[in-house]
Amino acid sequence: MIADFLKRLAAPQTEPIDQTDARLALSALLVRVARTDGDYATNEIARIDRILAARYNLDTSAAQALRAEAEAVEASAPDTVRFTRAIKDAVAYEDRLAVIEALWQVALADGERDAEEDAIVRMVSSFLGVNDRDSALARQRVAQA
Repeated sequence: MIADFLKRLAAPQTEPIDQTDARLALSALLVRVARTDGDYATNEIARIDRILAARYNLDTSAAQALRAEAEAVEASAPDTVRFTRAIKDAVAYEDRLAVIEALWQVALADGERDAEEDAIVRMVSSFLGVNDRDSALARQRVAQA
């Protein structure tokens, strides 16, 4: 299943991927950001679960199952570009801003700004077509919440 998903992400896109694949791509991207600093902490895992539950109207068990699937996908995926391309093609700009906010929520879940996490969120923002100003404003909204 993971190989099929990655194959779909790598294939030339003639039309946007379906919402199920987009959801898995976003989930895997959240996991990738959390793992970037080498410390996949329980507070980051809990934050991912809450984001997935709220974003996709899932109960706790379903959010945890989606995260577990995303962890396997993330571990198998060679690069971040595939996730971001899938999300960019499937999600409107305003919703991509919400994706950036979700990534900042995960990156800041431990209460610290890590240079590696900052770098990957900035890179993903660029890949998603979200400008630096909008990404910075998203980070500020998350930090103030």
